[in-house]
Amino acid sequence: MPCLIFQYILEMTDEESLNQPREIQRLLFERAERLKELAAINQTTDILKEGKPLDETLQQLAKLFPSAWQYPEYTACCISFGGKEYRSPGFIQTRWMQRQSFDVIDGRSGYIDIYYLKDFVQLDEGPFLKEERHLIANLAGSIAGYLNSVTAKELLKKSRREEPMQQRAKLPKESAIPGRQLLQRFLNQNNYSRDIYHDLMPFKVKEILLVANLYDAYSIEREGRFSEYVLGEYHQLSLTSVPRITGVSSVEEAFEQLNTKHFDLVIFMVGVDKVMPVSLSKELKQAFPYIPIFMLLNNNTDVEFFVEERRKFGAIDRIFVWNGES
Repeated sequence: MPCLIFQYILEMTDEESLNQPREIQRLLFERAERLKELAAINQTTDILKEGKPLDETLQQLAKLFPSAWQYPEYTACCISFGGKEYRSPGFIQTRWMQRQSFDVIDGRSGYIDIYYLKDFVQLDEGPFLKEERHLIANLAGSIAGYLNSVTAKELLKKSRREEPMQQRAKLPKESAIPGRQLLQRFLNQNNYSRDIYHDLMPFKVKEILLVANLYDAYSIEREGRFSEYVLGEYHQLSLTSVPRITGVSSVEEAFEQLNTKHFDLVIFMVGVDKVMPVSLSKELKQAFPYIPIFMLLNNNTDVEFFVEERRKFGAIDRIFVWNGES
């Protein structure tokens, strides 16, 4: 649909074109493309979270991906993994191709191929935009994270079954192991547990939208040293990256941010004003139903009110109370 809109804009009469500067046309087109790409990323995450069989999951993704490119009606996709290919309807190989590979922790690899079915104007990467390179890399990363999670769970189950037997078999010989091997075994075991923990997190929260008026944000930060606790928790879990938090204090700012980039989570800091978070959460959930919305209260007496609002409207996904305990 965005491509059809842009085509209509370009086919406007001369009089109409005078009223729509070319720069505005370009910005409208770019915004439509970015929203289309964000929708594909979010739909990909939803499909991966469903936990369906691998073949069905990858086939769904191959069918979905063409809709995110500039010319979806002339786009085909093939996902290759494990010796199998998962193709979109009407798939045809052509010379206009964009490829992105991905790797899994057990050494297997795969790739996503996007084909245009006809020739188009040359852009950043043949007929493809540079943003589409970022998109296909993002989608490949999501698939890799999903496959790593599935593989890690299988490895963890296997390890738990085999570990008791291995420990019993090695118990009589334990005293004969040199000190350096004991240390190496200890490090390997701890690193393995840490790596498994990371691999079981395919959907890491990277972008958070924090909605709060300045007074409420200051109150929670001052009373509980919120930032210190968040950073401390990530450090204890040996996580390699802390989510990026974007703060807004108005309805307009919230929608401006959500319309320009993807967020994995929205957190409302709730203080004195309880009406604005509830009304805004309804608007956000209607416009972006795939983004979880959390309420962070600073008063236990407000819990009942928000539980009731959550029951009535379903716009709030989780409710927490911040009492200085991380």
